[in-house]
Amino acid sequence: MAVRPDGAERTSLFALVVYILDPLARFLDDLREELVPACLPRAHVTILPPRPVSVDVDEAIEHARTLVTGFAPFDIVAGEVAMFPLTDVIYINIKHGEAELKEMYRALNRGPLAFQEPFPYHPHITLAQDLPPDLVKPLYELARKRWAAFPHSRRIRAERACFVQSTVACTWVDLAEFKLIGVPVG
Repeated sequence: MAVRPDGAERTSLFALVVYILDPLARFLDDLREELVPACLPRAHVTILPPRPVSVDVDEAIEHARTLVTGFAPFDIVAGEVAMFPLTDVIYINIKHGEAELKEMYRALNRGPLAFQEPFPYHPHITLAQDLPPDLVKPLYELARKRWAAFPHSRRIRAERACFVQSTVACTWVDLAEFKLIGVPVG
């Protein structure tokens, strides 16, 4: 682990995410805090799940930048609340934009950013994880109820991606931000 100039003690895990903006982000962060009070949320869609990298961090960042900037901006639309059966992770599925996220994942999950995931990549927005078994079903139902009442757009514009590093405090530090500047196909 390393302590950086910002004082955050960091681990050797990195990820690539698209941050969600308000008002959707505020709603999702509030919902996560309601479901898991100790959570320190920042609403996002993960492109590359947490992983170690096989090269120097600066080299990994440049590799990600080279690939990410080749993608055109696209829309993501959040779908419905669901749950992964093996892990009891409560999440919101992706109704639109899943193909683009999977394409980015496939392009980035090779070379210095390659990692064998424990589960197949499934784009989503995490709401709650690591729950006590007796709370899974009631919190799942609460999440469904709150999400059904959300009155604003569920659209997320993916125009930027952030390369992030985990900390021992279970938070993430932004290391670099990349614009999606490729030309749309079709």
